[in-house]
Amino acid sequence: MILSRLDQVKPVWDLAIVGAGPAGASAALGALAADPALSVLLLDRAGFPRDKTCGDGIAPHVLDLLGSVGVTGLLDDWTPVRRLSLERDGLVVDREMQRATWVVPREVFDARLVDAAVAAGAQLVRHRVRAMDVRPDCVVLDGSIAAKVVVGADGAQSVVRRGLGLKAAPAALALRGYAPTRAGREERQAIVYGPGRQPSYAWSFDRGDGLSNVGYGEALHPGRPHPTRAELLAKLERLLPDSTRDGEEWKAHHLPLTTWTWRPPPGRVLLAGDAAALINPMTGEGIYYAVATGLHAGRAAVGSLRGSAAADGSGAGAIYRKLVRPLAAHFRHATLAGRLSGVPAVLDRGIRGAAADQRVFDDLVALGLADGRITGRVLRSLVRR
Repeated sequence: MILSRLDQVKPVWDLAIVGAGPAGASAALGALAADPALSVLLLDRAGFPRDKTCGDGIAPHVLDLLGSVGVTGLLDDWTPVRRLSLERDGLVVDREMQRATWVVPREVFDARLVDAAVAAGAQLVRHRVRAMDVRPDCVVLDGSIAAKVVVGADGAQSVVRRGLGLKAAPAALALRGYAPTRAGREERQAIVYGPGRQPSYAWSFDRGDGLSNVGYGEALHPGRPHPTRAELLAKLERLLPDSTRDGEEWKAHHLPLTTWTWRPPPGRVLLAGDAAALINPMTGEGIYYAVATGLHAGRAAVGSLRGSAAADGSGAGAIYRKLVRPLAAHFRHATLAGRLSGVPAVLDRGIRGAAADQRVFDDLVALGLADGRITGRVLRSLVRR
């Protein structure tokens, strides 16, 4: 259900979520699974379905998380992808993954997820949040929407993050389009790394319907000019020849990368997904982290309203910090992996190790797509000559 006018909403909501993408919809699902009586307002500036620039890869771990709150069968009508190939300068590993992934346009995935949140009891309002005022007893959005707890899930340019006074995260820039799947790239996700220092890579992810999500991304560096659209397309074509022919819907977007020091702030305002700068710096993966942190943020909101001594929402940040502690440890591993993979010789050893040992390959997939760690097997593959 979409409420068209803000004067229809409650004076004070238990939980208001800014952004109805995977992080925001998951926050609603996490909260309502814990307490179906909670009043949850879901705000987004766009109507659904809507496009979102992304690589569109959905790891099976995402579906595991959603299954924990009763959302199942979301991608049953899409074709799973079982193979992943990694290539750099002639070195290649091409293996079957332990579990299949999916490549689903965000126009489809996000709409289905927000429908699930609404079905669970969230009230969806199309509204662009521009300002936030954190008060002792609540948070007020745009001077008129009050909530005991607010979750900022409003993406890379988050208004909520800026309202907390948090600095911008390091970022990458990526360009994505859709093009007919080329011969030899069917039924797989293919990644080709660029020359020189990393991370930079082109990708071709087969959707299973005759089209592939193709794109190119690279880390941005302070003091250097951002690459232009033409430069991004040229680098994509250089690494994946013939990938741009007949391509459409080319869009660029910023990816806020996580760091060693991610630690949620205290208080009644929580950040999830891209708004919290939770993009894996090794792979650019973000949907898993959006869903994981969204669910935890929703649960933290319930805990601060129903289970704490104060029960007024002010303790949401402390509860959230405890819930995401294992994920924060993963991000330390992912940040280290991102830095290591930025050295071409180390990246080459990782590809060789994954080509030689399925277990190393599986460990790297878990590290890049979900909450895996740098295992002893991976380290040994990186130090071997």
